[in-house]
Amino acid sequence: MNAAVGETSGFAARLWAETKTLHVQAERSGMMARILRGRASRHGYALLLRNLLPAYVALEASLDHHRHSPAVGLFARPPVYRTAALHADLDALEGADWANTLALHPEATLYAEAIARAGVGDGAGLIAHAYTRTLGDLSGGQIMQTVLARTLGLGADALAFYRFDGIDDIAAFKADYRADLDRAGAMMADPHAVLAEAAEAFRHNMAVANAVDTFESGVS
Repeated sequence: MNAAVGETSGFAARLWAETKTLHVQAERSGMMARILRGRASRHGYALLLRNLLPAYVALEASLDHHRHSPAVGLFARPPVYRTAALHADLDALEGADWANTLALHPEATLYAEAIARAGVGDGAGLIAHAYTRTLGDLSGGQIMQTVLARTLGLGADALAFYRFDGIDDIAAFKADYRADLDRAGAMMADPHAVLAEAAEAFRHNMAVANAVDTFESGVS
């Protein structure tokens, strides 16, 4: 889903403007498109979460590693970390043995590896990955929750991924997050490299969604 809309200035605006075409493509890619059209199966959705999990594990570990960085540390925010929620949803969707019953595709590993590489050195590239995942989850992810509840009949126990219990006001949180993107942008040695990393993040996300969809189409 669109990571952010309505920015008018600063680095947050540049991120949005330079990746907005990829935003749209991501919404229409593979399993994401199938979900939004109400055509996904419970297993297909679980498979998507299983293949997104390594990216979140890598992102959160890398952000924590840079938590004392003036720029990257702005995005080491546990209230938006999703690893624990993904584990809970996978347990509810597939049972405790999901790590063995759900296929992990190479695209998922490549995505996680790209995030780990972004965390090398000053870790500035992590800001791109945090942007694409976090604001997407806080914005379009809320639409996903409604669609999944309606089309797959999922209850709250399988939708923890979309609940942010540590955030009282999501709109205010997103505004603060975008302001921090602008602050971080002012500190970056090479903003263009981070913008390029954001584009790569979207491409990895699409590759995972497409791989999951192709696999699910082959077995269903």
